[in-house]
Amino acid sequence: MTTTIRPSPVRKSVIVAAPIETAFAVFTEGFGSWWPASYSIGNSVLKNAVMEPKAGGRWYEIGEDGTECDWGEVLAWEPPSRVLLAWRIGGDWRFNATLLTEVEVCFLKEGEQSTRVELVHRLLENMGETAEAARQTFESEHGWNGILGSYAAEVQRKAT
Repeated sequence: MTTTIRPSPVRKSVIVAAPIETAFAVFTEGFGSWWPASYSIGNSVLKNAVMEPKAGGRWYEIGEDGTECDWGEVLAWEPPSRVLLAWRIGGDWRFNATLLTEVEVCFLKEGEQSTRVELVHRLLENMGETAEAARQTFESEHGWNGILGSYAAEVQRKAT
């Protein structure tokens, strides 16, 4: 009998001082303004990161040389409460059209000027042998913690 051990999903959350509509808009429409430029998988320096605002939309980066590099696609678009993204970047940090992990981001109203943003990155077992190393990276301060910190700082900047 063989037992398969699956890495647990990465779960992170942050509370931002903004109404839910603003929190959603900064995360999605303003994606390129807060995504760390050093977190690029392209051959050119990252100029912008884009999330097209619709189910079936592209999720990708644009390099300074104008090249585009896919990350995945938008699986669900439910403003202002939820976006579900296909993350198709493997443990080798390259795009893989046949790989599917999911990043679900939910926006929960905490008050008129406060929103809890909950992120879950799941299906990491689909990364095969690199799954646990990728999970450790996503769990680290350089992973989703730091990325959500950049997002929260951008929300704060927009609010002032």
